[in-house]
Amino acid sequence: MKVLSLFDGMSCGQLALQRIGANVTQYFASEIDKYAIQIAKKNFPNTFHLGDVTKINSVDYNIDNIDLLIGGSPCQGFSFSGKQLNFDDPRSKLFFEFVRLLKECKPKYFLLENVLMSKASRQIISQHLGVEPIEVNSSLVSAQHRKRLYWTNIPFEMPSDKKIYLKDILENGLVSDKMTKDGKAYCLTAR
Repeated sequence: MKVLSLFDGMSCGQLALQRIGANVTQYFASEIDKYAIQIAKKNFPNTFHLGDVTKINSVDYNIDNIDLLIGGSPCQGFSFSGKQLNFDDPRSKLFFEFVRLLKECKPKYFLLENVLMSKASRQIISQHLGVEPIEVNSSLVSAQHRKRLYWTNIPFEMPSDKKIYLKDILENGLVSDKMTKDGKAYCLTAR
């Protein structure tokens, strides 16, 4: 499988694909954060790093026949904890680079992840991608409450609750009531 990951971060997309046993033959990554790229290179040395998403085109990089396009475009403009500038935030406008490359590359499958957001922004994204989002709370498969939206054309089945709690992942297992609600964290900090 040939994969293009936009806003790749430290390449957790590769880790997820590895864990499900996907046969990834080529993995192209677009990321600009130098520290995230360092980690990705260390863990996945065969990654083709393409740099800035706004400078990528399918012809120059021979990515016009990819099988899977994945990404989580910057969420700062959409997040309810921010100023909610939505598409007026230049970082959130980068979603349209995902759309551009989706049209250029014509992958068989795509997956876009983002935060919960206003109904208007959600509708704009859904209109451009041609699918409605699926809301998933990561608390089903991790020790943290983290609701996210996923737009995809991949057949999807909601995961069952793995019943993983914060006490299960901490080295000493000590958890205070201030750290969790129902045994799950809402925000993990260095404290």
